[in-house]
Amino acid sequence: MDTRCLDFMLGEAEREAFERDGFFIVKNALTPEQLERAVAAFDRLVDERREEQQLGQGERVAVFDFAGRDEALLELVDLPNTFARVFGLLGWNIQLYHSHLNLSPPEPDRDHGLGWHQDSGRLNLELETDPQPRISLKVGFFLTDCSQPGRGNFYVLPGSQLQKTMVFPGGNRRCELPGGVPVLVPAGSAVFFDRRLWHSSSANHWHSPRKVLFYGYSYRWLRPRDEVTLDQRLNGRMDPIRQQLFGASPTGNYGYTSPAEVDVPLKSWIETNVGAEAVAV
Repeated sequence: MDTRCLDFMLGEAEREAFERDGFFIVKNALTPEQLERAVAAFDRLVDERREEQQLGQGERVAVFDFAGRDEALLELVDLPNTFARVFGLLGWNIQLYHSHLNLSPPEPDRDHGLGWHQDSGRLNLELETDPQPRISLKVGFFLTDCSQPGRGNFYVLPGSQLQKTMVFPGGNRRCELPGGVPVLVPAGSAVFFDRRLWHSSSANHWHSPRKVLFYGYSYRWLRPRDEVTLDQRLNGRMDPIRQQLFGASPTGNYGYTSPAEVDVPLKSWIETNVGAEAVAV
């Protein structure tokens, strides 16, 4: 793994923001070249999905399990200036458990409201504790300019990651929640957010589509939401830590809950490059 990660370790202010608000922003997470390559890959996958599903240009497009389908997107799985913050929050026993990209086309005359939710489906119903454990987080790479409201912005309710349930006015999730805010970020930014955070997409009233890539990281014992597919042409790009992130467990299923060193090469990388105190458990 790229040792440039050490230049982008999680800062104390970021940790505090994540614990307090449930999210934080890293601007300029992508260089102009990385952004250009990611947009090209994004557009290719969207065009393929449109053709598969016979979708029109004005329809929303979602593609799941995209991370292993293009080299430009694979490289963002362990991008130094984001991945260091991921393991700074979750530790070393982690995997890529989900990826999805979303295109929101211009809808200047339509407002379908918001759609507040927490991630991870039935975890929110079946975990009994309140507040619930974090278990996973996402990094959203915003490939288009969302620095102004009305551009298909990601909405969040800061601090709501500690609320297991939410009371919606009139019982309607597509409402404006008091305290809910649009996340305003320029193209190339990354937004880190707790899977428990109540959040939503929104209508895009701008003249350009909104394009965003979401990478979900979780503890390795959680069943992935995707197949975590890897294009075989990219096998040569898989060092041991990427293999861990894509679900490898050399010792078998037991290694997901009680990993040996060979199952979690990220652990020894952190011990060597950050220090033993960073892997105390």
